[in-house]
Amino acid sequence: MLDPHVLRNNTETVAAALRRRGYELDIEGFAELEAQRRAMQTEVERLRNERNVRSKKIGQAKARGEDIDSLVSAVGALGDQLKGAESALENVQSGLQELYYEIPNLPHDSVPDGNDESDNVEIRSWGNIPEPEFEPLDHVDLGDRLQGVNFDLAAKIAKSRFVVICGQLARLHRALIHFMLDLHTGEHGYKEYYVPCLANRASLFGTGQLPKFSEDQFATSTDELFLIPTAEVPLTNLVRDTIVGSADLPMKLVAHTPCFRREAGSYGKDTRGMIRQHQFEKVELVQVVKEADSYAVLEELTGHAETVLRRLELPYRVVALCTGDLGFSAAKTYDLEVWLPGQNKYREISSCSNFESFQARRLNARWKDKKTGAREWVHTLNGSGLAVGRTLVAIMENYQQADGSIRVPDALVKYMNGVESIGAA
Repeated sequence: MLDPHVLRNNTETVAAALRRRGYELDIEGFAELEAQRRAMQTEVERLRNERNVRSKKIGQAKARGEDIDSLVSAVGALGDQLKGAESALENVQSGLQELYYEIPNLPHDSVPDGNDESDNVEIRSWGNIPEPEFEPLDHVDLGDRLQGVNFDLAAKIAKSRFVVICGQLARLHRALIHFMLDLHTGEHGYKEYYVPCLANRASLFGTGQLPKFSEDQFATSTDELFLIPTAEVPLTNLVRDTIVGSADLPMKLVAHTPCFRREAGSYGKDTRGMIRQHQFEKVELVQVVKEADSYAVLEELTGHAETVLRRLELPYRVVALCTGDLGFSAAKTYDLEVWLPGQNKYREISSCSNFESFQARRLNARWKDKKTGAREWVHTLNGSGLAVGRTLVAIMENYQQADGSIRVPDALVKYMNGVESIGAA
């Protein structure tokens, strides 16, 4: 959520920044609601003050033995007016809150302008794109050859956009999770968490999934709980309604969870294979930091995700998302895109974002300066480190051999109990 004071006092500037990302702020509607709020706030304060003055007069008149019936009646009438004014103020404030909740974050000045993903800017690339002497298969055909990936069975159990993985490919999938967690906890300083895979409405509101993206959420019918779309939700909510001590920052959190998304806005994209599924696994990185550190931490966190790809020797590139491709809550985002020979293109495998104080305001998460006692909003960041299913896809396609087998990356051999190759059936 944006700072209401900034929005009130710099409306045109905020509107111009939002326009960069394709969001048109209703300036007139906002100004009208603000004018109503100020007028009603003034009226409520006037009525409260007048009621207090007259109540004091009742006490004074009573002490003098005077008749107070007319004074009591007048105070009662003021009380009714005050209730009406407070109700009207509450309605206006609710309208403003709904407006605040629908406004996306402001893009950082360094975010390139653009309309969609075609305007994203490549920052750097790493690794050599493989040039096999055979026609590379995509992961669907490879998985079929290995009898390790089955979408029809998954559809029979659930519906489309689910997958059953078995045998050595399932083991490789599990090995990736262990490798990523060991790397981030052992070398990058993250603390591992086991968290609920269901979250309440307040939790999804806090990180920005609700109310904006309610159609993308899987929800229970009786408990009003939601299957998490990413471990970002439970991890970031660990600091909801909390004042964190200065000495406790930065907080570096990591968790492996299944993730669930309806993909309501995908409109038929990536219906083939494991790129866009309703259920998938991720190892998620979250950092909670001070404002002064957050952009340095964005670079650090992105580097942590990159390390996974480098250790697996997967060619990739880093792109800065343009204003038109930014997520709702993000001020700046880097996407990591891994090379997929089966598609002959780069595909997203991680998004690393700085939300600045946008989530913190929704979460009511602050930190306290020990020296000054000042309480400031924390800044929150997150990124996939990595999306496990897409990493499996990348390994299958980049490490495929002419006979349809898949070589296991050196970094994963020990997690596979020495298995170096997954052979074709």
